[in-house]
Formats: sequence, C-alpha cells, structure tokens
Amino acid sequence: MRKIKNVLVTGGAGFIGSHLVKEINSSRDWKVHVLDALTYAGNKENLKDAKVQSFSMIDIRDRGAVSRFFEEKTFDAVVHLAAESHVDRSINNPLEFVETNVNGTVNLLEAALEQYKKNPEFVFYHISTDEVFGDLPLNTNRKFNESTPYDPSSPYSASKAASDHFVRAYHKTYGLPVLISNCSNNYGTHQYPEKLIPVVIEKLRNGEKIPLYGSGQNMRDWLHVRDHAKAIITVLEEAETGISYCIGGNNVVSNLELVKNICNIYDLLTNSKKSSEDLISFVEDRKGHDMKYAVDATNMKVELGWTPKISFDLGLKETVQWYLEQNREIKNVLEDGK
Repeated sequence: MRKIKNVLVTGGAGFIGSHLVKEINSSRDWKVHVLDALTYAGNKENLKDAKVQSFSMIDIRDRGAVSRFFEEKTFDAVVHLAAESHVDRSINNPLEFVETNVNGTVNLLEAALEQYKKNPEFVFYHISTDEVFGDLPLNTNRKFNESTPYDPSSPYSASKAASDHFVRAYHKTYGLPVLISNCSNNYGTHQYPEKLIPVVIEKLRNGEKIPLYGSGQNMRDWLHVRDHAKAIITVLEEAETGISYCIGGNNVVSNLELVKNICNIYDLLTNSKKSSEDLISFVEDRKGHDMKYAVDATNMKVELGWTPKISFDLGLKETVQWYLEQNREIKNVLEDGK
C-alpha cells in the first residue's frame, strides 16, 4: 500500500474533486491541499464542510504560477481532476479545452517532474473519462476496458485523450510515476447545473420543457460520485504505477429511461398529481453524439477489490432530493439540449 501524508487535488472545488476531498477526510488521515482556478464550475462552497490544509487559486494554464506553486510545496501525490468537461461547450469553443485539458496537464506534468526529484515516492494520478474510447453500437454487449483503442468523437474527449497520452509519455520518457483511470458518467449532489441530471431536475422545478437530444436512445453508464471517490483512493493507494483502470457504475441506461426515472422520483417527492414525463421534449441531436458508453470495471474488482456500492435507484433519489432542497436559486446557465 502506498503511504501518503500530503495529497494535492487539482480541481478540488469542483463536483468530483470536492467529493474526493470529503471522502479522504472521512476515511484517511491525509493532509489535503486543493488547487482550483474557481472558474464557472468550481465553487468553494462545495468544500465548506471539508477539512483542507491549504487552498490555492491557480489556473493550470498559467505555467509560471504552477511552477512557482510546486517549488514551494512538497506532495506525496497529485490527483489531477482540473478540466473542462462539458461536451457542448467543447463543440462551441474547442481551443479552450485544448488550453486547459492538454496544455494545463502538461504544465502540471512538468511541475510533477520536479516534485519527483524531491520525493522519489511521489505519484501523479490523472483522472480521465470513458469518452476517449468513442462509442459503442446500441445493440452490443461489449464494454470499454483498459485495452480498448482510443477513438474520441468530440473536442472534449479528444482533449482528454491527448492529455492521457501526455501522461503516459511522461511515464515512459522521463520515468514519472503515473496512474490513470477512465470513469463513466458521474452523478450525485453538488454537480454544476449544465449536465443532464441537474438540468432535468431544474427544468422540473420550473415546470419547463425537458430538452432531450434526438430520440433519447443514447445510453450511458452512471457512476455515483461517492463510489468514484472511493475508487480513486483505492487506485491511489494500491495500483502499480504505469497502470490504467476503467471505473464504471454498472448502470447502463438510455437517456430517455434516465429522464423518466427522474420524473417519477420528482413526482413522488413533490406529490405531483400529474406525470412530469409530459414535459419531455425531443430536440435536434448533438453534433457527433456518441450512441453508447459501457464500462467493464472487472480489473478494479479483481486486482484492487473495488466495486460500486450505491444502488442507482437510491443514489438517483438522493440526488433529486438534494437539488429540490436547495434554498439557493440556481442561476439559469442552461441551454436547450444539455
């Protein structure tokens, strides 16, 4: 087991990052440091119940700032979660994704090499996505695994694929100890309201039409964010460097089925007298829309002993309830089809 005392979480004020910080707080005695640029999707409020040793507001695109930060700090591990992650935004502004996901990751890798010189036990853990593998036909039982060739479809997934390749290149070329994991779609509380599940909930709250791309038959594998946080800790402690793992939730459903489930949960929680499914509205499909993602997490189970624990029904109900109980009004950052 890898011994860790000080860990840096980039993007730690974001959705997955903040859950990871809290999971570390509850299960480990590590000192957690957070680096986050606090762009639109990062919010220090996500960390209000967390214990953070230090918080640094730094943009990973700023190589000088990143370098100076690492010169002043020593870590046993970096968990790299800072990224632009929304496909629609990448279609509208691909260069921003290159700057953050590719250039920003390389800036961190350069700084990580200096950390490795100071601490030979140091490890750089890069969190990636199953979207780098492209998509699967709807009628197949095949799933993505660690040997699946890369075939990204969107500027977002292409930028993440490029960053994965750079991480592996720094391992092979410079000997930097690295880990990579590719996860399926995350869901849970505190997610920025541009992704599908919080979009649907917000539309329901406002009694507005729920935009659904195409026919809604596109399928995704849903992973609860707390299960993902536990998986990240497991990989960080147990995995050999140079290895990658696929992390999935074993919950492959169509977007239409997912939205209907959310509508039913919403109606139950609000004692609605009519079906919210009537608000579903099919809109023009997204450009390059992948048909299906499904992740085979067998290696996580067999090699590291991790499996997802939170049932999709309970996790989804908890998520809907959390959004409904929020007293703050979520600003209208939504666009049709997200």
